[in-house]
Amino acid sequence: MARRQEHPEFHLVDRIGWLRAAVLGANDGLLSTASLIVGVAAAATSKQEVLIAGVAGLVAGAMSMATGEYVSVSSQSDTERADLARESRELKENPDSEREELTRIYIDRGLDRTLAVQVAEQLMKKDALTAHARDELGISHVMTARPVQAALTSALTFAVGAAMPLLVVIASPTGGIVQSVAVATLVLLAVLGAVGARAGGANVLKAMARVAFWGALALLTTAVIGRVFGTVV
Repeated sequence: MARRQEHPEFHLVDRIGWLRAAVLGANDGLLSTASLIVGVAAAATSKQEVLIAGVAGLVAGAMSMATGEYVSVSSQSDTERADLARESRELKENPDSEREELTRIYIDRGLDRTLAVQVAEQLMKKDALTAHARDELGISHVMTARPVQAALTSALTFAVGAAMPLLVVIASPTGGIVQSVAVATLVLLAVLGAVGARAGGANVLKAMARVAFWGALALLTTAVIGRVFGTVV
């Protein structure tokens, strides 16, 4: 008998937790810091002042991203734990009703009642809470909220993204900061969009165009504001 050849599968959804936080953090760090730098530089301030503003934006933004992600994902995690605790109580107090509930879920997905009952019984015999968490509540190990991971990932990637326009400022002459940072930022945004789309299996060109458009709009807006207020002051 021929040996059965295994077919390994790699699913992109496994990356969704850290990928979302990483892409969001890097894009936010790059664009928000670049926009701040362009706005300050457009007000005709010195390179030193531009760098100070950029570093302050990097530190504040990284802390803000970490805090926001931690609070947001912690709230999701608290909700998941509360739902699992409630489901665990219901399984102990009324297992027959819970088995019927799981059966109806499988019937709605296309199984006939006899098979749905068998599937529900088999899964609940092995791990009733996991079965109900996945099929009734939509909670799985892939999608489970991880607050610390999300916070650290966001802070680190924000800092890395924010460091890019700062390096451009250091390498640019004072009179060319706005142009250099704007061009470098748009290129890097397009690259980040492509990387995120590639990792997530999305359309690369669409992702690049989307981030480049909104990045150009943000940079233009802050440059105009910096020019206007710099002239007034």
